Amino acid sequence: MTNILIVDDDIHILNLIRIHLSEQGYQVFQAKDGMAALETLQKQHCDLAVVDVMMPFMDGFTLTKEIRRRYSIPVILLTAKNQIEDKEQGFEAGTDDYLVKPFEPKELSFRIKALLRRYDKQPQESLLQIGNTRINKKSYEVTIADRTILLPLKEFELLYFLMANPMRVFTRDHLIQQVWGFDYDGDVRTVDVHIKRLRERLLPYTDDFHIKTVRGVGYSLEAKRE
Repeated sequence: MTNILIVDDDIHILNLIRIHLSEQGYQVFQAKDGMAALETLQKQHCDLAVVDVMMPFMDGFTLTKEIRRRYSIPVILLTAKNQIEDKEQGFEAGTDDYLVKPFEPKELSFRIKALLRRYDKQPQESLLQIGNTRINKKSYEVTIADRTILLPLKEFELLYFLMANPMRVFTRDHLIQQVWGFDYDGDVRTVDVHIKRLRERLLPYTDDFHIKTVRGVGYSLEAKRE
């Protein structure tokens, strides 16, 4: 089932979209502001986000930038404004489409279907492979030869980021920002814990790469040399 995240501080809009998209066969997740939306995305894989521009705590433009930085999913911005400057700001933030309120739910449904088709036809940036190890960000699966491994979400996202940037050294702070988000206020040593768990989970199955500790700096993923 396709998962859609709806982000709007208007409960009536949330319910209207939820009812319509649920009837279309989508699984709908709701958030009333940008911070709640990011928390939802950390816990639940979503295939597309519909984001209102005017929201408390974090506006839709900022949220779109955060989604674009962390995830490879399409975004549709909703706004009551119809000024060219607002559209420009929306596309600069990284939105894929723009819908002005009030709108017909059917039109939103058409745009969602079009974007999902477009993303399905794109080169599979969500697929990364080193040796016999393949990681799929759409299915959140790690495949090693003929074995499939399901990792906890943060371990998966950490591995995906490192595999997407092999041979580069990242500080713990950088990894926290990329995987846990700018609003994370926990101990950066959580990176060490997740790296340790990744090594323990993957070591019995692959030597295609190893996650190297760079003393005094952070971590780097290095592919096995032939």
